[in-house]
Amino acid sequence: MKVDLIAISLLALSFLFLFGMTELLYHRFKWKVELTRKIAHIGTGIITLLFPILLTSHWSVLLLSSSFLLLLSLSMRFNFLQSINAIDRTSYGSLLYPISVYGCFYAYGSFNQEILFFYLPILTLAICDPIAALAGKRKPFGKYKRGSKSLSGTLGFMGSCLILSCILMWMLTDLNTFNIILYSAVVAVLSSLTETISGKGFDNLSIPLIVIIILKFIL
Repeated sequence: MKVDLIAISLLALSFLFLFGMTELLYHRFKWKVELTRKIAHIGTGIITLLFPILLTSHWSVLLLSSSFLLLLSLSMRFNFLQSINAIDRTSYGSLLYPISVYGCFYAYGSFNQEILFFYLPILTLAICDPIAALAGKRKPFGKYKRGSKSLSGTLGFMGSCLILSCILMWMLTDLNTFNIILYSAVVAVLSSLTETISGKGFDNLSIPLIVIIILKFIL
């Protein structure tokens, strides 16, 4: 438990440093909130990858996730952490993210500590979601869902998720090449469809959930 407390402290400081950096970029250097929000999104995902390495109990992850859920809730209530919250739309994504992280870690512990149950859903959120947003803004075409989604964004998500899934399954499983490609395609298609129908930041919860369900059936 002592080791976990040290790890929790180091991880908490890492998250706070990340938030401090995005606040500096937003307030001092006037970076747009959509960019600082994405930096926080990706950075949080990268730091979170250390959880299975540094933390031994899901209770430690619950403590860490709950602490940041409280911090983010207070930031929305009292209007701080504007580098994350100063967006012109309703989104609960920042609140749902720590809940998803805990859920992914719990799934990882429940399914014989198969690390893919943690890394694939977390990296799908950290990498594929920002790629979808970038593709939708840089090369927007085929807009739908009242202009909030685009075909280019969906294809960006699907393509990046396919590549990510293939890499992780090749590294972390003993599946043959055909099954890696097949299962990765299933993950990419279903998670991109889930991202498409999820609004107001709920994709931060629904995408990891669908990825874990798929992995439960194929592994």
